[in-house]
Amino acid sequence: MDPMNRRRALKTLFCSSAALSLNLRTQAQAEVAQEALHLLAIGDFGTGGQDQKNVAQAMQAFVGKEKIKPAGLWFIGDNVYGPTEGGFTVEAKRWKEEIEDMYPASLFPGPQWAVLGNHDYHDNPDGEQVQLAYAKKPGVRWHMPEKWYRVDLGGAKPLVTFLALDTNFPKISGGKNKKTGAPKTHMSSDEEARQLEWLKSELAKPRAPFTVVVGHHPLYSNGSHKDTQPLIEQWGDLFQEHKVHAYLCGHDHDLQHLELEGKFTSFVLSGGGGARIRKLTNETRKMPYGKDINGFTHLQIQPDALTISHRGLDGGVLHRFTKRLDGTVVM
Repeated sequence: MDPMNRRRALKTLFCSSAALSLNLRTQAQAEVAQEALHLLAIGDFGTGGQDQKNVAQAMQAFVGKEKIKPAGLWFIGDNVYGPTEGGFTVEAKRWKEEIEDMYPASLFPGPQWAVLGNHDYHDNPDGEQVQLAYAKKPGVRWHMPEKWYRVDLGGAKPLVTFLALDTNFPKISGGKNKKTGAPKTHMSSDEEARQLEWLKSELAKPRAPFTVVVGHHPLYSNGSHKDTQPLIEQWGDLFQEHKVHAYLCGHDHDLQHLELEGKFTSFVLSGGGGARIRKLTNETRKMPYGKDINGFTHLQIQPDALTISHRGLDGGVLHRFTKRLDGTVVM
């Protein structure tokens, strides 16, 4: 090949590669598809403070701007921080102020699916039982039928199966209160064992094309709490064996997306819902995205694509990726 033709061939190859790269990037960062199934998720939010209000307002503005009606909201733990004036009951005013009004039914008419975080156990006496009891009140959107449960979404032929779990194992949320010395509450060892058998059973059953597991504590995290070894030991192989597409959690007060070599599952942390943010601490393990920032997470589900985006207080995309049915990740 003469030099001129060789240069022309190299230019053509470069342009083709650039076009392919641009095309993949465009696919991953496609605009919000109104016909898709949409959900929003936040964790570590229930303070009643200004940061929670800011994130809630960003969520409201986002659905208004994009003209979408989310199928529901995922509250992924630490739904209620701090002691409650007058006692935490199903009649406590913070339910209306911090849950019902802050995420209004006019914009978020769907269920508020919730899982329990460590503060939901620790900060109010029997706080986890109150959250379970509130779900039984007529007319509320709050949905927590049990500490662990399944939700299939997308119509007669569901697009996605969600498995909601309690991560407050005795080894994770146990111990003693540093100030009072009193034992911390947590799920019992019997509950932990029963949940594991339930999880194995549900993963073995027919599921929708996409599977997302939701819990509060992360399996893997580059944040201040680091990895949660009991979860890795108990659930890691199960997620791999049954091809769980994503694990959605909080606990670390930041936004993260981790992809681990050889792991089918994408690990997504959405802990920027309103509590004080914390710096990420692990600088050695590379990840597609991680930032100590308040924000929320948008899930867009189509028959062949699960697109997850972290969004900031202006509703704009901070990070976005698409997970394909075969586990391929496009960013």
